Amino acid sequence: MSIFLDSDSKIIVQGMTGAEGMKHTQRMLNSGSTIVGGVNPKKAGTTVTFEGGTEVPVFGSVREAMSSTGANVSVVFVPAVATKSAVVEAINARMPLVVVITEGVPIKDTAEFYALARESDTRIIGPNCPGIISPGQSNAGIIPAETAPNPGPLGLVSKSGTLTYQMMFELSDIGFTTCVGIGGDPIIGTTHISAIRAFQADPDTKAIMMIGEIGGDAEEAAAKFIQENVTKPVVAYIAGFTAPEGKTMGHAGAIVSGSSGTAESKKLALEAVGVKVGRTPSQAAQLMRDCLQ
Repeated sequence: MSIFLDSDSKIIVQGMTGAEGMKHTQRMLNSGSTIVGGVNPKKAGTTVTFEGGTEVPVFGSVREAMSSTGANVSVVFVPAVATKSAVVEAINARMPLVVVITEGVPIKDTAEFYALARESDTRIIGPNCPGIISPGQSNAGIIPAETAPNPGPLGLVSKSGTLTYQMMFELSDIGFTTCVGIGGDPIIGTTHISAIRAFQADPDTKAIMMIGEIGGDAEEAAAKFIQENVTKPVVAYIAGFTAPEGKTMGHAGAIVSGSSGTAESKKLALEAVGVKVGRTPSQAAQLMRDCLQ
Protein backbone atom coordinates (compact mmCIF):
# COMPACT_ATOMS: atom_id res chain seq x y z
CA MET A 1 0.00 0.00 0.00
CA SER A 2 0.96 3.67 0.03
CA ILE A 3 -0.45 7.05 1.02
CA PHE A 4 -2.03 9.69 -1.24
CA LEU A 5 -0.56 8.25 -4.49
CA ASP A 6 -0.69 4.72 -5.94
CA SER A 7 -0.78 2.69 -9.13
CA ASP A 8 -4.36 3.82 -9.79
CA SER A 9 -3.38 7.50 -9.81
CA LYS A 10 -4.11 9.29 -13.09
CA ILE A 11 -2.10 12.48 -13.36
CA ILE A 12 -2.64 15.68 -15.31
CA VAL A 13 -0.02 18.41 -15.50
CA GLN A 14 -1.08 22.05 -15.31
CA GLY A 15 1.58 23.85 -17.34
CA MET A 16 2.72 20.69 -19.12
CA THR A 17 3.61 22.50 -22.34
CA GLY A 18 6.11 24.85 -20.64
CA ALA A 19 9.81 24.00 -20.43
CA GLU A 20 9.75 22.70 -16.87
CA GLY A 21 6.41 20.97 -17.36
CA MET A 22 7.69 19.14 -20.44
CA LYS A 23 10.94 18.08 -18.79
CA HIS A 24 9.37 16.71 -15.65
CA THR A 25 6.39 15.14 -17.41
CA GLN A 26 8.96 13.10 -19.34
CA ARG A 27 10.68 12.13 -16.09
CA MET A 28 7.38 11.12 -14.51
CA LEU A 29 6.55 9.00 -17.54
CA ASN A 30 10.01 7.41 -17.38
CA SER A 31 9.37 6.40 -13.77
CA GLY A 32 6.10 4.67 -14.62
CA SER A 33 3.53 7.34 -13.77
CA THR A 34 0.25 7.38 -15.67
CA ILE A 35 0.05 10.85 -17.26
CA VAL A 36 -3.34 11.28 -18.89
CA GLY A 37 -3.32 14.94 -19.89
CA GLY A 38 -1.97 18.45 -19.71
CA VAL A 39 -3.80 21.74 -19.19
CA ASN A 40 -3.18 24.88 -21.23
CA PRO A 41 -6.19 26.88 -22.48
CA LYS A 42 -4.15 28.28 -25.40
CA LYS A 43 -3.23 24.79 -26.67
CA ALA A 44 -6.45 22.91 -25.94
CA GLY A 45 -7.17 20.17 -28.46
CA THR A 46 -3.52 19.52 -29.30
CA THR A 47 -1.33 16.62 -28.20
CA VAL A 48 2.29 16.31 -27.07
CA THR A 49 4.34 13.24 -27.95
CA PHE A 50 7.05 12.33 -25.46
CA GLU A 51 10.09 10.08 -25.80
CA GLY A 52 8.96 6.47 -25.94
CA GLY A 53 5.96 7.40 -28.05
CA THR A 54 3.51 8.39 -25.31
CA GLU A 55 1.01 10.89 -26.72
CA VAL A 56 -0.60 13.14 -24.11
CA PRO A 57 -3.65 15.30 -24.92
CA VAL A 58 -3.86 18.94 -23.85
CA PHE A 59 -7.11 20.24 -22.39
CA GLY A 60 -8.45 23.73 -21.88
CA SER A 61 -9.33 23.30 -18.21
CA VAL A 62 -8.86 20.97 -15.25
CA ARG A 63 -12.57 20.16 -15.25
CA GLU A 64 -12.45 19.13 -18.90
CA ALA A 65 -9.34 17.01 -18.31
CA MET A 66 -10.97 15.23 -15.35
CA SER A 67 -14.16 14.59 -17.29
CA SER A 68 -12.29 13.16 -20.27
CA THR A 69 -9.63 11.11 -18.50
CA GLY A 70 -10.77 10.36 -14.95
CA ALA A 71 -7.71 12.19 -13.60
CA ASN A 72 -7.41 12.27 -9.81
CA VAL A 73 -4.04 14.04 -9.39
CA SER A 74 -2.79 17.35 -10.76
CA VAL A 75 0.83 18.50 -10.73
CA VAL A 76 1.17 22.28 -11.02
CA PHE A 77 4.10 23.63 -13.07
CA VAL A 78 3.11 27.26 -13.62
CA PRO A 79 4.87 30.54 -12.73
CA ALA A 80 4.34 31.84 -9.21
CA VAL A 81 2.15 34.71 -10.41
CA ALA A 82 -0.32 32.22 -11.93
CA THR A 83 -0.16 29.52 -9.26
CA LYS A 84 -3.11 30.73 -7.20
CA SER A 85 -5.49 30.72 -10.16
CA ALA A 86 -4.25 27.28 -11.28
CA VAL A 87 -4.75 25.75 -7.83
CA VAL A 88 -8.15 27.41 -7.35
CA GLU A 89 -9.21 26.00 -10.72
CA ALA A 90 -8.20 22.50 -9.59
CA ILE A 91 -9.99 22.88 -6.25
CA ASN A 92 -13.16 24.12 -7.95
CA ALA A 93 -13.02 21.08 -10.24
CA ARG A 94 -12.84 18.89 -7.09
CA MET A 95 -9.45 17.42 -7.93
CA PRO A 96 -8.59 15.03 -5.06
CA LEU A 97 -4.82 15.71 -4.97
CA VAL A 98 -2.95 18.82 -6.17
CA VAL A 99 0.85 18.82 -6.03
CA VAL A 100 2.20 22.38 -6.27
CA ILE A 101 5.85 22.39 -7.33
CA THR A 102 6.21 26.15 -7.92
CA GLU A 103 8.45 28.12 -5.58
CA GLY A 104 8.13 31.80 -4.74
CA VAL A 105 4.34 31.70 -4.40
CA PRO A 106 3.22 34.74 -2.34
CA ILE A 107 2.18 33.66 1.16
CA LYS A 108 -1.11 35.56 0.77
CA ASP A 109 -1.94 33.49 -2.32
CA THR A 110 -1.09 30.23 -0.56
CA ALA A 111 -3.19 31.19 2.46
CA GLU A 112 -6.16 31.89 0.21
CA PHE A 113 -6.08 28.69 -1.82
CA TYR A 114 -5.25 26.63 1.28
CA ALA A 115 -8.34 28.03 3.03
CA LEU A 116 -10.43 27.13 -0.02
CA ALA A 117 -8.99 23.60 -0.08
CA ARG A 118 -9.83 23.06 3.59
CA GLU A 119 -13.49 23.59 2.72
CA SER A 120 -13.31 21.01 -0.07
CA ASP A 121 -12.12 17.43 -0.58
CA THR A 122 -8.85 18.54 -2.20
CA ARG A 123 -5.51 17.70 -0.62
CA ILE A 124 -2.67 20.08 -1.49
CA ILE A 125 1.00 19.12 -1.28
CA GLY A 126 3.31 22.14 -1.39
CA PRO A 127 3.88 24.75 -2.68
CA ASN A 128 7.66 24.88 -3.16
CA CYS A 129 7.96 21.12 -2.85
CA PRO A 130 9.43 18.20 -4.82
CA GLY A 131 6.18 16.24 -4.81
CA ILE A 132 5.40 12.66 -3.88
CA ILE A 133 6.52 9.21 -5.00
CA SER A 134 5.26 5.73 -4.18
CA PRO A 135 8.09 3.58 -5.60
CA GLY A 136 6.97 1.05 -8.17
CA GLN A 137 3.57 2.72 -8.42
CA SER A 138 3.60 6.41 -9.31
CA ASN A 139 5.62 9.62 -9.11
CA ALA A 140 4.01 13.08 -9.09
CA GLY A 141 6.49 15.95 -9.14
CA ILE A 142 10.24 16.29 -9.57
CA ILE A 143 11.58 13.55 -7.26
CA PRO A 144 14.27 11.52 -9.07
CA ALA A 145 12.78 8.03 -9.17
CA GLU A 146 16.21 6.43 -9.41
CA THR A 147 16.99 7.41 -5.79
CA ALA A 148 14.23 5.11 -4.50
CA PRO A 149 13.85 2.25 -6.97
CA ASN A 150 12.35 -0.22 -4.51
CA PRO A 151 9.11 -0.35 -2.57
CA GLY A 152 9.52 -1.22 1.09
CA PRO A 153 8.24 -0.68 4.65
CA LEU A 154 9.37 2.92 5.30
CA GLY A 155 7.35 6.10 5.09
CA LEU A 156 9.20 9.40 4.56
CA VAL A 157 7.93 12.93 5.07
CA SER A 158 10.31 15.83 4.52
CA LYS A 159 10.37 19.62 4.36
CA SER A 160 13.47 19.59 2.16
CA GLY A 161 13.61 18.40 -1.44
CA THR A 162 17.29 17.52 -1.62
CA LEU A 163 17.25 15.88 1.81
CA THR A 164 14.29 13.82 0.61
CA TYR A 165 16.45 12.52 -2.22
CA GLN A 166 19.42 11.87 0.05
CA MET A 167 17.40 9.92 2.60
CA MET A 168 15.74 7.91 -0.16
CA PHE A 169 19.22 7.01 -1.41
CA GLU A 170 20.54 6.24 2.10
CA LEU A 171 17.72 3.75 2.71
CA SER A 172 17.06 2.60 -0.86
CA ASP A 173 17.99 -0.99 -0.03
CA ILE A 174 15.16 -1.12 2.51
CA GLY A 175 12.63 0.79 0.40
CA PHE A 176 9.60 2.98 0.92
CA THR A 177 5.82 2.85 0.75
CA THR A 178 5.66 6.57 -0.03
CA CYS A 179 7.99 9.58 0.15
CA VAL A 180 6.31 12.97 0.55
CA GLY A 181 8.15 16.27 0.11
CA ILE A 182 5.85 18.76 1.84
CA GLY A 183 7.86 21.94 1.16
CA GLY A 184 9.36 24.49 3.51
CA ASP A 185 7.20 27.58 3.00
CA PRO A 186 5.55 29.14 6.09
CA ILE A 187 2.13 27.91 4.85
CA ILE A 188 1.83 24.47 3.22
CA GLY A 189 -1.09 22.25 2.36
CA THR A 190 0.11 18.94 3.79
CA THR A 191 2.06 19.00 7.05
CA HIS A 192 4.27 16.54 8.89
CA ILE A 193 1.25 15.63 11.00
CA SER A 194 -0.96 14.97 7.95
CA ALA A 195 1.59 12.57 6.47
CA ILE A 196 2.44 10.88 9.77
CA ARG A 197 -1.26 10.30 10.45
CA ALA A 198 -1.59 8.61 7.05
CA PHE A 199 1.54 6.49 7.57
CA GLN A 200 0.26 5.40 10.97
CA ALA A 201 -2.97 4.21 9.31
CA ASP A 202 -1.17 2.43 6.44
CA PRO A 203 -0.63 -1.25 7.33
CA ASP A 204 2.37 -1.61 5.00
CA THR A 205 4.31 1.27 6.55
CA LYS A 206 6.28 -0.20 9.46
CA ALA A 207 8.40 2.83 10.42
CA ILE A 208 8.39 6.56 9.70
CA MET A 209 11.28 8.87 8.79
CA MET A 210 10.64 12.56 9.37
CA ILE A 211 12.90 15.34 8.06
CA GLY A 212 12.46 18.82 9.47
CA GLU A 213 14.47 22.00 9.64
CA ILE A 214 14.97 25.11 11.71
CA GLY A 215 12.25 27.72 11.97
CA GLY A 216 8.62 27.57 13.08
CA ASP A 217 7.15 24.98 15.41
CA ALA A 218 5.93 22.28 12.99
CA GLU A 219 8.30 19.67 14.39
CA GLU A 220 7.28 20.40 17.99
CA ALA A 221 3.63 20.05 16.96
CA ALA A 222 4.49 16.77 15.25
CA ALA A 223 6.18 15.56 18.44
CA LYS A 224 2.98 16.13 20.41
CA PHE A 225 0.94 14.33 17.75
CA ILE A 226 3.35 11.39 17.73
CA GLN A 227 3.18 11.08 21.50
CA GLU A 228 -0.62 10.93 21.45
CA ASN A 229 -1.33 9.01 18.24
CA VAL A 230 1.60 7.06 16.80
CA THR A 231 2.63 3.53 17.75
CA LYS A 232 5.16 2.92 14.96
CA PRO A 233 8.87 3.75 15.31
CA VAL A 234 9.71 7.30 14.22
CA VAL A 235 13.20 8.58 13.39
CA ALA A 236 13.94 12.21 12.56
CA TYR A 237 16.62 14.44 11.13
CA ILE A 238 16.50 18.20 11.70
CA ALA A 239 18.51 20.32 9.26
CA GLY A 240 20.24 23.42 10.60
CA PHE A 241 22.20 22.52 13.74
CA THR A 242 24.95 24.96 12.66
CA ALA A 243 22.68 27.69 11.25
CA PRO A 244 23.44 31.21 12.55
CA GLU A 245 20.67 33.06 14.37
CA GLY A 246 18.56 35.41 12.26
CA LYS A 247 19.72 34.11 8.87
CA THR A 248 17.28 32.48 6.46
CA MET A 249 18.60 29.11 5.38
CA GLY A 250 17.10 28.06 2.05
CA HIS A 251 13.36 27.91 2.69
CA ALA A 252 11.35 31.00 3.53
CA GLY A 253 10.24 29.43 6.80
CA ALA A 254 13.71 28.31 7.90
CA ILE A 255 14.83 31.15 10.14
CA VAL A 256 15.76 31.08 13.82
CA SER A 257 14.85 33.89 16.20
CA GLY A 258 16.38 33.63 19.66
CA SER A 259 15.88 30.15 21.09
CA SER A 260 12.69 29.57 19.11
CA GLY A 261 12.80 27.17 16.18
CA THR A 262 16.36 25.95 16.67
CA ALA A 263 17.41 22.47 15.62
CA GLU A 264 18.39 21.69 19.20
CA SER A 265 14.98 22.69 20.60
CA LYS A 266 13.23 20.54 18.00
CA LYS A 267 15.56 17.61 18.73
CA LEU A 268 14.78 17.83 22.45
CA ALA A 269 11.02 17.99 21.82
CA LEU A 270 11.13 14.91 19.58
CA GLU A 271 13.43 12.90 21.82
CA ALA A 272 11.17 13.65 24.78
CA VAL A 273 8.41 11.63 23.11
CA GLY A 274 10.64 8.72 22.07
CA VAL A 275 11.66 9.82 18.57
CA LYS A 276 15.30 9.08 17.76
CA VAL A 277 16.98 12.10 16.14
CA GLY A 278 20.12 12.09 14.00
CA ARG A 279 22.42 15.08 13.70
CA THR A 280 23.26 14.15 10.09
CA PRO A 281 21.23 12.37 7.40
CA SER A 282 23.54 9.35 7.54
CA GLN A 283 23.22 9.12 11.31
CA ALA A 284 19.43 9.29 11.03
CA ALA A 285 19.49 6.54 8.39
CA GLN A 286 21.55 4.34 10.72
CA LEU A 287 19.12 5.00 13.57
CA MET A 288 16.32 3.80 11.29
CA ARG A 289 18.25 0.63 10.47
CA ASP A 290 18.73 0.03 14.19
CA CYS A 291 14.98 0.47 14.79
CA LEU A 292 14.10 -2.08 12.13
CA GLN A 293 16.54 -4.60 13.55
